[in-house]
Amino acid sequence: MAPTVEEAIQQGLDQLGLTADAVSVEVLDSGSKGLFGLGGRQVRVRLSVAPPSMPDLPATPVPAAKPEPKTAPAKKADSKPKAKEPKPRAEKKQAEPKPQQPKPEQKPAAPKPAPQRPLNVEHDAVLNTAEEVVSKLIYHMGMTAQVSAHYDEDDSADNRTIQVDVRGEDLSALIGRHAETLTAFQHVASLIVGKQTQQWVQVIVDVEGYRARREKQIRQLANRMADQVTKTGRKVTMEPMPSSERRVVHIELRGHPAVKTESSGDEPYRKVVILPKE
Repeated sequence: MAPTVEEAIQQGLDQLGLTADAVSVEVLDSGSKGLFGLGGRQVRVRLSVAPPSMPDLPATPVPAAKPEPKTAPAKKADSKPKAKEPKPRAEKKQAEPKPQQPKPEQKPAAPKPAPQRPLNVEHDAVLNTAEEVVSKLIYHMGMTAQVSAHYDEDDSADNRTIQVDVRGEDLSALIGRHAETLTAFQHVASLIVGKQTQQWVQVIVDVEGYRARREKQIRQLANRMADQVTKTGRKVTMEPMPSSERRVVHIELRGHPAVKTESSGDEPYRKVVILPKE
C-alpha cells in the first residue's frame, strides 16, 4: 500500500527482493485523494512471482483422468431434483386455504361510512371546505386535532357564520396570549374559505371550548355594564375586542329594553359602546 502505483510496486519488490521483470502486477485499488485530504485511500497492488519455466505445463494426462470421476457424481445429482418434487406438492396444499379468505370481505361492510352520512345532512360544500381548510392549517402548524364545522343557530339564513370546533391535545399554542394567535388563525381561515367558495364567509374557530368560556364571560360582563348604564343613564365603553367578541355583546343586548349597543374606533382597538335608549 502506498500513495501511488509506482511506490506500491517498488515497496512490493523491495519486500520480495525481486526485480520488476520477475513479477506480474495487479492493481487492486487505485486509491483516492479524498475531499480536502480527508477520507483518502492508498493504492493497493498484488505482485505475483512469474513461474521460472513453462515446460511443466504440458503434463496434461492428469486432467484427462479428472473428467471420469466427475461423471459418477453427475448421476447422483439426477436424484436430487427428484427429491425437490414433493416440495411443490406441499406448497399446493398451503395455497388451498388462501381462497378461504372471503370472510375479511365482510369487514368493509358499510357501518363505517354510515356515521358520516348523518353529518352530511346538515353539511354543505361551504362547511366541508371550512373543515378541510382548518384541518390543513393545523396540520402545517405541526399539530393534530379533530375538526367539525356547523352554522351558528343565532344567525339568519342570509348572513350565516360558520363555527369550527377544534379538539385535541396541546393546542394552547393555537390560542396564544389574549387569543391573538387564534384570532389571526381564524382570519386566515376565513380568507381561504372565502376564496375557495367564491363568497364572503366569516369563520369562528373555537379551540377546546375556549371561545365558549370566553363568550360566557363576555355575556356576563355585558349584562353588568347594561345594568350600570340603566342605573346611571350614562354610556359605557367596553375594552377593545375582536369582531367575534363584539358580536357576542351586540347579540346579548340587542333585546334589552333599556340599552342599545354600537361599535366605535378602528381595528384592532375597536370597542363596543353601551348607551341608554332614548
